[in-house]
Amino acid sequence: MDDPPGSDMCSVCHGNFDTPCQANCSHWFCGNCIMLVWHHGSALQPCKCPLCRRYITLLVPSEASLRQADRPEVAEILGRVERYNRYFGDHPRSLIQRGQDLPFFLRRLLRELIDPNRSLPPRRMAQICFAMILLAIYLVSPVDLIPEAIFGLLGYVDDFFVALVILFNLAAISRSILYHRHGGS
Repeated sequence: MDDPPGSDMCSVCHGNFDTPCQANCSHWFCGNCIMLVWHHGSALQPCKCPLCRRYITLLVPSEASLRQADRPEVAEILGRVERYNRYFGDHPRSLIQRGQDLPFFLRRLLRELIDPNRSLPPRRMAQICFAMILLAIYLVSPVDLIPEAIFGLLGYVDDFFVALVILFNLAAISRSILYHRHGGS
């Protein structure tokens, strides 16, 4: 699902979506509306989501928007979204921001892997496979940093942190793919 829910409406203009874009917080907006929100504030920093108040560091246009890119008004909005992504998509983010973005980027990565119409670059596919194999091997192997047999439930802490680090890595790969597809160089 790379389009907003059919019954949903833009929370800025309260109308049907026109050139819908999904923010890294998973909320959907009209491309023009979210650009107006950005221009209303400081043009030197990313805008905050009108719903959850998180900084929007990446906007992903819907598939329908990309299919209409030949229309001049849609092309102009997509160009502004791409420029926004170039300005803010590659900035450093806090660990909290990365944690909040984790579900969005992992869902997007899963869609990339499942959709037969999309192909990931071989290097990215190799990174993803390597990270997933590494995670599976670590979780299944009896070798642990903190052994469960000795420390009981506390022994699962290292498994949790290793899994979290690998999931953050997978989310970073997904972010990189989306950034380069929708604004990065």
